[in-house]
Amino acid sequence: MSQSELFAPEAGARQDLAPGAFLLPGYALDEAEGLLTAAEAVYAAAPPRRWLTPGGRRMAVAMSNCGELGWISDEHGYRYGALDPDSGHPWPAMDPRLRGLAGRAAAACGFADFRPDACLLNRYEPGTRLSLHQDKDELDYGQPIVSVSLGLPAIFLFGGLRRADACLRLALRHGDVLVWGGPARLRYHGVAPLAAGAHERLGALRLNLTFRKAG
Repeated sequence: MSQSELFAPEAGARQDLAPGAFLLPGYALDEAEGLLTAAEAVYAAAPPRRWLTPGGRRMAVAMSNCGELGWISDEHGYRYGALDPDSGHPWPAMDPRLRGLAGRAAAACGFADFRPDACLLNRYEPGTRLSLHQDKDELDYGQPIVSVSLGLPAIFLFGGLRRADACLRLALRHGDVLVWGGPARLRYHGVAPLAAGAHERLGALRLNLTFRKAG
């Protein structure tokens, strides 16, 4: 398969994308309602916001966090912190439904005993995109990333270890789970501009839950 080709598998067996990178089509479908209920509780306690980048721009994706640590950005840089800087309170606890799903998905891809301490909840509206980047703010690159897609479908861009490397284009649907670690842990990735649409549960919205072992 060419890296410029759109990869859109049906729900079912695990898809091995590259050494250390896997797609679990529809893996979270049966638990989606519980995950959404947990996410809504997080947003009620720590509303999503568009962080300020170190360069002074607002990020396109609105986000919040739950767990022992949360990812934040401001004029001082990117980092994890135990407190929500907007409220001064700890981030909401990670619901067992969220933590359990992440651990099982990681184990299904060969990453045993994954215990995330941070879950980033990213809200995408039509037109929103996420530029290619590496996840490098965590202390232990030996731990995988687990990413759950809910709501509107999206085109996920999965690149190589250099920004200039070609990207595999993955069509992600409601309930799909991506897991990457090991030799794929620092691969560049992003999201193409979200197409307009209406999901039966979330409307014109995509919610992405990204689980990490940050501390």
